[in-house]
This record gives sequence, structure tokens and C-alpha cells, in this order.
Amino acid sequence: MLGAPWRQRGSNSRLSGPPSRALSGHSAVLRAGRGRCARATLSRRAREEARGAAAVSVMAAALSGPLSPELAQAVSQARVLVVGAGGIGCELLKNLVLTGFSSIYVIDLDTIDVSNLNRQFLFQKKHVGRSKSQVAKESVLQFCPEANIIAYHDSIMNPDYNVEFFRQFTLVMNALDNRAARNHVNRMCLAADIPLIESGTAGYLGQVTVIKKGVTECYECQPKPTQKTFPGCTIRNTPSEPIHCIVWAKYLFNQLFGEEDADQEVSPDRADPEAAWEPAEAEARALASNEDGEIKRVSTKEWAKSTGYDPVKLFTKLFKDDIRYLLTMDKLWRKRKPPVPLDWAEVQKQEQNKSDQQNESSAVLKDQQVLNVRSYADLFSKSVKTLSLHLAEKADGEALIWDKDDPSAMDFVTSAANLRMHVFGMNMKSRFDIKSMAGNIIPAIATTNAVIAGLIVLEGLKILSGKIDQCRTIFLNKQPNPRKKLLVPCALDPPNPNCYVCASKPEVTVKLNTHKVTVLTLQDKILKEKFAMVAPDVQIEDGKGTILISSEEGETEANNHRKLSDFGIRNGTRLQADDFLQDYTLLINVLHSEDLEKDVEFEVVGDTPERIGPKPSEPTSKNISNGSDDGAQPSTSTAPEQDDVVIVDSEDEGTSSNADDVENKSRKRKLEKGCECVGAKRSRAEQEQDDLMIVESEDEGAASSLGEEESRSHKRKLEEKGCECIGAKSVC
Repeated sequence: MLGAPWRQRGSNSRLSGPPSRALSGHSAVLRAGRGRCARATLSRRAREEARGAAAVSVMAAALSGPLSPELAQAVSQARVLVVGAGGIGCELLKNLVLTGFSSIYVIDLDTIDVSNLNRQFLFQKKHVGRSKSQVAKESVLQFCPEANIIAYHDSIMNPDYNVEFFRQFTLVMNALDNRAARNHVNRMCLAADIPLIESGTAGYLGQVTVIKKGVTECYECQPKPTQKTFPGCTIRNTPSEPIHCIVWAKYLFNQLFGEEDADQEVSPDRADPEAAWEPAEAEARALASNEDGEIKRVSTKEWAKSTGYDPVKLFTKLFKDDIRYLLTMDKLWRKRKPPVPLDWAEVQKQEQNKSDQQNESSAVLKDQQVLNVRSYADLFSKSVKTLSLHLAEKADGEALIWDKDDPSAMDFVTSAANLRMHVFGMNMKSRFDIKSMAGNIIPAIATTNAVIAGLIVLEGLKILSGKIDQCRTIFLNKQPNPRKKLLVPCALDPPNPNCYVCASKPEVTVKLNTHKVTVLTLQDKILKEKFAMVAPDVQIEDGKGTILISSEEGETEANNHRKLSDFGIRNGTRLQADDFLQDYTLLINVLHSEDLEKDVEFEVVGDTPERIGPKPSEPTSKNISNGSDDGAQPSTSTAPEQDDVVIVDSEDEGTSSNADDVENKSRKRKLEKGCECVGAKRSRAEQEQDDLMIVESEDEGAASSLGEEESRSHKRKLEEKGCECIGAKSVC
């Protein structure tokens, strides 16, 4: 990585790197300031060549000019906090020490997994199971032994890392993978008034932006689309997409082997409002179905245990008896294709999947094959037996936890989901596809991480130079735009005056039914989940200062299951929520309503921006679904710690989301400013190109007509082929 500079073929001039590596992002940083850390790792001869490399061609000089003495001093004295030591974090730590940063703090709660080794180059096989932050520190010190690196194997949301902790830093750089932590770091940096550089990647796409209190938008200034959720009756009764069956299979895993959750029931939902049947007739038909399967309608886990986890009986209940029971709900199938029950004996008469017998000669990877029903039935049986043995090894009361990297758990979800897809007339999916959707996996591209890590450092250098006005939000596209640019910079937006985080007096209005919503729901679902508070304290502004929720353990626990109306909370009541860890206060105006949709417990008024119809120069876009274009992650499943994945949390294809509106507003705003900032809209057919190239920055004063031209070009491509894209605001 630090060998002799490359020579241009047929010339004596030295270039800063081979053309194919010009885009690697760290190339500019590696050569931006050859300080003591870089020199410490170079041989004497290499140091001489490094000095000579300063007199390279004009292009190379523009990319790799040395730091000014003032900036070099600022870099060496800066104290930097890096949050996350995964895909982006590894590249970032390496870049920082090679640029001359000598005081670096890194925090990450994760441990190293084998799946990390293909792109997180600071880790080796011998490090598997160890702390990412600690091993990253050890590896980076080999680049610069004199650097002072402090590693924390911990969560950044731990109360120990309070506002005073953040105030000791010059810069904070996020290399995170989940929204909750991003929200928290955003608030801590606002409270400490420390510049934050936010970043993320999704496959070939990436983004870097700068957040500064009072100067730019914060991470939460624009509403993020909520994760796609599915009504329980759709999952249990009328699945119509593969993702519905995959969610059902994950629920089933928990019902059989994990921690039971009443919200994750998999048996037919007899309370489905669409169902219309005579109760007496339905019960008689259900009784006949139960007799066929020799079962009683009890808890799924309870019944499974009573059978000793017999895979044949489980198969019969799930794919025959329950399906027959669904067929008694006549109204459900008037406009839908009815499901077809499976019989174990009939399935066993089918031949084994031919591909199972030809794996060695098949050109298709095993995980990418779609098997037949017989093969999935056998896989279901095998996985049930294996998982039941694993459960038996657990202590009483302990349960299994679903993990996409657990072969038996993945076998179970793959087989169960595909069998249900077949029952409901859908095309079955490969194990690879199901793992991507169930585990919310976006392919990780090492080069993208490197590009983004390099851009993070370059934005950091601007801040240290006192030129925050020159900082930009930079988007990395998969393919060049009409102006042949891969890297598209946009001016930073000012703070949103209505932001419920960074406004001078954050305030929101929440619509809910005070007679139904409990104090626990207010605490967990509204304050912690929706408004990302960690340890909220809530008092009612009733003139008495009544404490509704206290962060002190046990102090207000007796209130948890009482309704808000029990405390005199009604339409127009104001609540003050404080999170002392985040140094954050939020005023909540209660809007009582009894007209909320079914399964909707509350709504934040104004959370859905005013809809803007697409204009010829402003094509509407869809956001990348976090896992697959077949659907989005259910709200009940926990996104894995994909270290180099930007959490987009968007709706699946075919749905309109808040992000569409936000993006339209944002794009319109930027086009009016004359900034060539558009979503990376590309058809799948066009996205086969793997090679990336670096380009010079956009001219700051790019004409808006060019932006409109590019938007029209994107619109034409969308109309011709359709695409997946990442919008200017939905990536953040």
C-alpha cells in the first residue's frame, strides 16, 4: 500500500497511483500530507521517492499536495472520535493516521466475524471473536506506532459517554450502521457543539455530509421514512409477496424455538376484518381439519413441544391444517387466488431436486439455486430436528435467537418461507435471496467504503482549516451522471426551523387516543422508538409538575400500564420530556383522537410532508429497500450490524413513502440553488458496471438548467426501464 509511486508508462514523470486505484478514496488522503506517521512506515529509499513525488504532474499535485504548516499543526493537535470500526471505520482509521492525526478515539460494541474479513482489512482470521475497536487500534498502530489511539469496546449510547465526553473532541466522525446510534450521536454533538461528519454506503452508492449546530441541517432535520410494516392479518392470512412469507417464517422460528411474542403469531387470524363466515359452520369445518391433523388449537410452541417437535406433524399443521382453516374464511378468497394445502405423503412422492444431485457440475452456486417442494420439505424436517436439539441443550427458560449466519436457522426460514410461497402460488426464492431479505443485507463493496472514508477525511481537513463554508454533502453514484461525474457535491442545507431536535425550542404534536395509550407505550414507542430518547423523564404541564415517567429505575413503574387519561391527560395537554444524557428537551402537545386507523397507536402531526407532484424536471424516486427489491424489513425484526451499510429504512417497491416527498422538496431546493445534486437513479440493466472512476468536483455554480437536463434524463430512463435509486435525503 505504501510502496514506491507508480511511473507513467512511457514517461519519467511519477504519478501518485495507478489509474485503477485513483478512485480508492484513500489515495488522496494517503498522499495529502506525508507527515511523520507515513514516513515512519517507509524505508529510506521510499521516503526519498515520497519527497520526489511532490513534484508530480498538475493533476497529481491537485490531488496530493502537501498540507500547509498551519493545517498540519491543526491535524496533529486535533482530537478525533471515530464511532464505528467496521467497513468504513477500518478505512477511516487507516486514513487518519496516514494523514497525520495522532490523537484518535474509536468506539465499537461489535466483535469480528468471519464475514467481515473480505472488506475490513485491519482484521485477519486470527482476530475472529475479538473486539473490533481493539484490533483496529493494534493494526493501525503498525502504520504509525507513535499515534495515541484509545479504543472502547462499548456502545456509544452508554450513559458514560455524556456531553462532557463529547466536548473533549475537535471532530466526531460517524461510521455507523443503524439509525438509533446515528440519532444519538447527532444529538450529543449538537449538545456539545462539536462538528459531526456523517457517512454511509449502500453497495456502490455512498454519501458524506457535515453537521454543525446552527450552521447546517442536523441528521434529524428531515423526517426519515419509517420501516415498512405489515398488518398481522396479511402475514397470517393473505400473504401476497415473498417478503410476507419470509416475515412469517421468522415469526415461526420465534414461536417454536425463540422467545414467544404475541405480536408474532403465525396461526390464522380469526379476527381478520375481511373474513366473513358463519361461526358455527366455520367451527365445524375447523374441527374436521383439526381431527385430520390430530391437533388442538393451542399455542404453537406448546403444541410443538407436546409432539416432541415432530417435523411431519409440524408440516401438517402449518401447511395443511392451517391452510384448510383459512379456506373456511370464504370472503378472503373472492378476489384472491386461494391457497393450496400441502400433504406430506404426497410431497414425499415427488423426486428429489435434480440440482441436489448435480451440485458439482452445476454452474449455479448452491445458495442461489431454487429447489423443488420435496427438497424444501426435507430441508424443513432436517432443520426442525437440528434446532430442537439445540433448544434441548439450553437451560430451562432459555431460547434460541435467530441469526442469519446460523446455518440451521437459515435452513429453517428458507424452507418454511418457500413452502408457504408455494402454498400461496408465489415463485419460490433461493436461499441467497431469502437471506438477503431476512437479514436485510446490502452487498458490501470495499472500494465504496474506501472512497467514502477518504471523503470523510477531506471534509475534516476543511473544518480544521476553518473553511466549514466550503464543506459539502457529497454523493457517490454508481455510474457517471450526464456530466460524467461520479462524485456529486451539494451545498449544505441550513437547519430546519421546525426540526424537533435542533430547533431553539423543539416541539411536536402527537395525535393519539388518551383512553387507550398507556404510559409504557408513551415511553417505549413514542419517546424511545420514535423520538430516539435514551432515558426520558416526563412531567405533565398541569401547574403541579406531575411526574409521569422517571428515568430512575422503579420510581414510576406503577404508572406503566395505566392509561394517559388516568392522569388527566386530554386534548391540548402539554408534556415536557427531558433526556439528561442527550441534554435534550422536547415539548409534546397531545392531540386526542378516536379516529386513528386500525393498528395505529399514534401519529406525529406534520411528520408526513406536504405532497409535491413530480414535475418533468423532478422525477419521483423510490428508495433502496434495505435488503432486496422484493420487500422491506418488517418492523419486528432487528437489522443486523452490517458495519458498512447505510440504513435507508425505506419502503419497498410500489409504495409511496415520506422519503419520496422529502426528496422531491430537497431536489427542487437544490436545483433552484443551481446545484447539480440528484438521486442516483439507474436502471438495473445499466448497473452491471463494476469499474468506478474518480472525477473532479462539480463547479459550485453549475447552472440549474443542467440540473434540470439531468433530471429529465433520469426521468426518461425511469420510464423506459424502472430502477432502484437512493435519494439525496433518504441516504442520510
